[in-house]
Amino acid sequence: MNAPLIVILGPTASGKSSLAIHLARDFNGEIVNCDSVQVYKYLDIGTSKLTQHEQAGIPHHLMDMLEPDQLFTAGDYFRLGRKVLVEIRRRGHLPLVVGGTGLYLRALLDGLFEGPKRCERLRKRLSNMAERKGNRHLHRLLKRVDAISAQMIASNDHRKIVRALEVFFLTSKPLSWHFRSGRDPLRGFEILKIGLNPARQFLYELIDRRGDKMFADGLVDEVKRLLSRGFSPDLKPLQSLGYFRVVQFLRGQINLAEALALTKRDTRHYAKRQLTWFRRENGVAWFDSVGNDPLLQSHVGSKVTHFLKQAHIEVLEAPYRENLI
Repeated sequence: MNAPLIVILGPTASGKSSLAIHLARDFNGEIVNCDSVQVYKYLDIGTSKLTQHEQAGIPHHLMDMLEPDQLFTAGDYFRLGRKVLVEIRRRGHLPLVVGGTGLYLRALLDGLFEGPKRCERLRKRLSNMAERKGNRHLHRLLKRVDAISAQMIASNDHRKIVRALEVFFLTSKPLSWHFRSGRDPLRGFEILKIGLNPARQFLYELIDRRGDKMFADGLVDEVKRLLSRGFSPDLKPLQSLGYFRVVQFLRGQINLAEALALTKRDTRHYAKRQLTWFRRENGVAWFDSVGNDPLLQSHVGSKVTHFLKQAHIEVLEAPYRENLI
């Protein structure tokens, strides 16, 4: 018999973690992080990572496990994520995969394609082109050959742009085509996908508020501490949302007000790309609200209960309830 698996997806700031905590409490769950930056240690404020208190005693996996200078790919997430799901199933608990990194989720559920090996000659040509004409030129080139991938990759993400172009030029097929094809879909689980899609303007207001809170809570000091530990500002996690603009501020390229405004703008653009990606996911039950809305939590809880009953799976008593009282 297949084991149940809940996936909570949606744009940043939509309350996925709040909903996950609620469901984990009620359905004996364990949470599996699906955020590509929350896997790293020390990057807390800029990722809105839950504190130990906010985690409420509920097990969280694939979070805070890597040093910022360690490389971590979708392939790594694929292997570790599937291992964690099997372990949770063996314990008789309900796994909840939670996060907004669409590429990681696609790898976990649908498997990875066997991509071409790195071609250093091609990569050098593309990097030289970026040096002459800028990353945005490479991004425009990617948009012409693989519009779907271009929608999901930020125009300043040199590493991902180069890889997407490399795959296209070496295989004559877009990276997005390879991901749709899939190679090794997840087996042994019955999956319920819950999507959060609050009204766009309300979501943007939440994003702006979150940006204000990050800077007020000490995002600049968090980046300074990372740099004082000897981590390069050019590392992948320090080029992610929020951190990238703080690095620019510390380098004197922009002022603090600009760093905050650009972080908000970047995050709104990222949320739009996330929704574009997730709308291509099949079988998502969408809810037009945020994850900390009690009414939404009640509706989703009823849907999960129905899902478990349909699959003839007993709803277990959650051992974490006492931690939340």
